[in-house]
Amino acid sequence: MILHPKIRLLSRPAALLIAGLLLAASHALAGPEFHPGEIWTDTAGNPIQAHAGGVLVHSNMFYWYGEDRTPGTRGGVSCYASSNLYEWTREGAALPPESLPRVDGQSTFIERPKVIFNPRTKKFVMWMHLEQRGYRFASAGIAVADRPAGPFTFLNALRPNGNQSRDMNLYLDDDGKAYDIYAARDNYDLRICQLSDDFLSATTNDVIIAPDHREAPALFKYRARYYLITSACTGWAPNAANYYTADHILGPWTGHPNPCRGPNAATTFGGQSTFVLPVPGKPGAFIFIADRWKPRELPKSAYLWLPLQIKGDSLTVEWQDSWSLNWFNEKPE
Repeated sequence: MILHPKIRLLSRPAALLIAGLLLAASHALAGPEFHPGEIWTDTAGNPIQAHAGGVLVHSNMFYWYGEDRTPGTRGGVSCYASSNLYEWTREGAALPPESLPRVDGQSTFIERPKVIFNPRTKKFVMWMHLEQRGYRFASAGIAVADRPAGPFTFLNALRPNGNQSRDMNLYLDDDGKAYDIYAARDNYDLRICQLSDDFLSATTNDVIIAPDHREAPALFKYRARYYLITSACTGWAPNAANYYTADHILGPWTGHPNPCRGPNAATTFGGQSTFVLPVPGKPGAFIFIADRWKPRELPKSAYLWLPLQIKGDSLTVEWQDSWSLNWFNEKPE
């Protein structure tokens, strides 16, 4: 190849820098988008640390809670706030690690924190999987706060109706009743339990959804039918999701195969479910939220936010390299 005397080839680092800038510019021109599997930074430019979490909608704001795995910290629950779901500002530690109890002389840690608001008590209530080294503690931890960003005050730990409690989620139904969905009996039983009116304890309305050895439950409701996405129990390794449906939240529940479609659907796109977010102002629009774990570098674990669609009685989650909330306007029901 003959070059003009004034033309010089760029060095590889310079070429990569320009390519990155062009990619960033193209994202900006396209408007805000979700990029599943990419590192997601907050408004300060730091990677979001809200793993295995969930999203609360309150007073026209979104609050994203999750496991804080910021390098150099002892963990705890983080909180991020957003007005549009794309841009998140870190609000700090919703539940600092020093607030967690020591049990029988051993420290505890948190997994899968979830928060709901109790309109009767005006309290924000957090439930979590509270655990110790060895994963034999298997209990639910409960904390409360007066503000969505906290700080939350840890109240106590319990096993709902004497059952082990590992991977869990919370669900607030449209009749004001709240439920804890949790894995029990060494994860072989997936259970659902109605909470007390103050959301601080379990009632005896506690049933088995399925004895299928499932975890990572993510429950939502559409047109009076309940949907529950779960993961198999394969440790950190990704696997095929499944889902259950019911006409009553306490069952009976019917199992269905993997709803994922697209590359790597057989491993839930390399992720594991944690939450399903109904999009306010868009009836029938839901976002499937999952974690793509990196067990040797947990702070670098990425998030998968993908559009979820229901056609008839079938639920599907389709892979998207990038997408925006406009996806729901473009997809006919």
